[in-house]
Amino acid sequence: MSDVILLEHEGPVSLLTINRPDKLNALSREVLEGVAAAVKTCEARETRALIITGAGKAFVAGADIAAMKDMSPEQAAEFSALGHRAGDLMESAPFPIIAAINGFALGGGCELALACDFAYASTKAKLGQPEVNLAVIPGFGGTQRLLRRVGLAMARELVYTGKMIDAAEALRIGLVNAVFEPDELLAKAKETAQLVATKGPFAIAAAKRVFNEGADLPLREANQAEVAAFGSCFTTADQKEGMAAFLERRDAKFTGR
Repeated sequence: MSDVILLEHEGPVSLLTINRPDKLNALSREVLEGVAAAVKTCEARETRALIITGAGKAFVAGADIAAMKDMSPEQAAEFSALGHRAGDLMESAPFPIIAAINGFALGGGCELALACDFAYASTKAKLGQPEVNLAVIPGFGGTQRLLRRVGLAMARELVYTGKMIDAAEALRIGLVNAVFEPDELLAKAKETAQLVATKGPFAIAAAKRVFNEGADLPLREANQAEVAAFGSCFTTADQKEGMAAFLERRDAKFTGR
């Protein structure tokens, strides 16, 4: 990993910290490439849950405005595509990714959190998509993931106004799942990640895949995707172990096979 990305492993759980505190962890090309590389590293080591957070007082305060200021339209589109590639890798990873939003999650930072499976926030967190204040729009998937998370009307309001909301409002509209005091945030995220890590990895990956694929399908087609994924679980040793453990009233020992 580069200096701007810190990646730690605690058994089956991994922690990715974006480490540009002097720049409020702004998303530069190096950071985006580092996030993508870290997700691939976690896949290779068979991580079962990943937490993403930021160093210092911000999660990610946005994209790197200084780097974007003089971009040509072609360069801007390429930078946007880079952000999308990172988000796509996060969404296609076979393990859940939890955002631990410890402070500002604005613009690209909010988009990074939206590419996670779900998010926990500190009481000090501030979230928003303020790109219109710079006469641009969200470029890393914000318009599309935001509307899928909070609904079209609320997404429009947040994007059109560029307003910043606090953690309580983010919880109310469903942008985050829970809010914790700052000194509890990471521990709560790890607690959930560790719980997820005790479940059948193949089943978790299948559920994530069906969530993602089914979101844009008609209900009947989405349900058929679920049927296929449910059946595929019965090809695994973990399914045999899980059901045997249940019947034998013992804890299951899943291997991801």
